[in-house]
Amino acid sequence: MSDIGYARVSSTGQNLEVQLDKLNGCNRVFEEKASGTTADRPVLGECLRYLREGDSLVITKLDRLARSTLHLTQIAHDLEGRGIDLKVLDQAIDTSTPTGKLLFNVLASISEFETAIRGERQAEGIKKALSKGVKFGAKAKLTEEQVNELRRRRENGEKVRELMSDFGVSKATFYRLLSKG
Repeated sequence: MSDIGYARVSSTGQNLEVQLDKLNGCNRVFEEKASGTTADRPVLGECLRYLREGDSLVITKLDRLARSTLHLTQIAHDLEGRGIDLKVLDQAIDTSTPTGKLLFNVLASISEFETAIRGERQAEGIKKALSKGVKFGAKAKLTEEQVNELRRRRENGEKVRELMSDFGVSKATFYRLLSKG
């Protein structure tokens, strides 16, 4: 009977430290840096395979574990069938108790609802910003005049490597700019 922790952050720029501090009492902790919305989370798969009957999977928050309520319930159902409890520290959930199971299901639904609402707000914000002329993405590497000069010099036979160096662009950017004729 071991407590096995799983900690996840969405990107490499984020830090696992807070979660790891909370999971410090676990016998083993699996750490992953991957988006919760992606199906490709190899460390989660490794963690779930590692768990044995009588163990508890310990996470800090529900949203660290699954992509959706359906995915969360599938994981919880699998764990229950294998005799493994789920403990969620920040929400004080322990599925080894009837109250813990109820709380788990309620909070899982609320978590999915919050994710959907956040997505709607983000889409509305993007739409509003676009209507105000906000441009997303990286700024152009070269001005229109520079692109025209680059094209002219290439047409005159200058080498790609020299032009890339002179204009400070990568090969991919160079060819993309040439193709936008």
